[in-house]
Amino acid sequence: MSAESSTTAYWDAAAAGFDDEPDHGLRDPVVREAWAGRLRGWLPGRAVDVLDLGCGTGSLALLAAGWGHRVTGVDRSPRMVELARAKLAGTGASVLVGDAAEPPVEEGRFDVVLVRHLLWMLPDQRAVLRRWVRLLRPGGRLVLIEGRWGEAEPVGLTAAELSAMVGPLTERLSVEELAPDAALWGRAVRDERYALVADLAPVRRHREIVDVHLILRRGGDVLLARRANTGYADGLLHAPSGHVEDGEDVRAAMVREAAEEIGISLGPDEVRAVLVLQHKAPTGDARTGWFFEAEVAEGRREPVNREPEKCSELGWFPLDALPDDMVAYCRAGLEAYRAGRRFALHWHEPDDPIAYAPEGPDRLTPL
Repeated sequence: MSAESSTTAYWDAAAAGFDDEPDHGLRDPVVREAWAGRLRGWLPGRAVDVLDLGCGTGSLALLAAGWGHRVTGVDRSPRMVELARAKLAGTGASVLVGDAAEPPVEEGRFDVVLVRHLLWMLPDQRAVLRRWVRLLRPGGRLVLIEGRWGEAEPVGLTAAELSAMVGPLTERLSVEELAPDAALWGRAVRDERYALVADLAPVRRHREIVDVHLILRRGGDVLLARRANTGYADGLLHAPSGHVEDGEDVRAAMVREAAEEIGISLGPDEVRAVLVLQHKAPTGDARTGWFFEAEVAEGRREPVNREPEKCSELGWFPLDALPDDMVAYCRAGLEAYRAGRRFALHWHEPDDPIAYAPEGPDRLTPL
């Protein structure tokens, strides 16, 4: 029997007695009211779409549905799902058989993902959290009820451990201690139990950095600079470039960057916009790059390294045989330029390298 089948069989066998635990079945009115008070505070005041993962027999789902929320429950145990469907009959809630780590629901469909006493048992918890975040709408909320159970040989996740995993994925989070409230458990407990509530950023007007890149030509060659001491893509080649400053147009920014980085004074009529490329790095926000072309005759206005603290060397390289040790974004821009493209996308996936990978996926999409 596989580990997955074994786990399902375990919870199927446990289903009949699952509600005997005070915090599972919520049969005791005091326990039920304690959980209702907490859950009401974690959920929005208006009716929203709630996904209860690892819902068990549906006790928390029943509370949420009773307040008018549109609830979907997911549990891998068919027997648990059977009991949850019976408990939730007439509420409009739906309960699905499925793996909570990869729930059989659409992304971006829910306002709240509610998970109790489950994440600590799952492998690759960071990947699971990323998956759960993708199920939420902008401004949605994760409600994770977890703990570090037991005193002699504790198991689970501390609030600090879970906060470190969730923090980078959300805009803000808070942790609420649950162990001191004996009514939640039907008895006094002394281990760590808590709820972590984390909100995603709401929809905002789109903003992104605008940068400029100089394709400085000398015959069939282009000038590239090797990055150093910047903390990003150091050791890789890139065209002379920089960010557009407030109040500055893209052409003025290109003229300024050329003077600051390589000591070349270009007039506005000497630079020509040849490509607009929207790019997203493997991590971070999107940005739009304007690529400008300029020419320099051999022996005249030879570029010099004006920023040695950021650039270890300058060099001329053939445009039709670009080196591999380049920033992938810049390499894609030069390839689009060489192909005569004017508009393109370069959209990295999270696991893509920053450096150009000859055997890697081609993320350049002409528009």
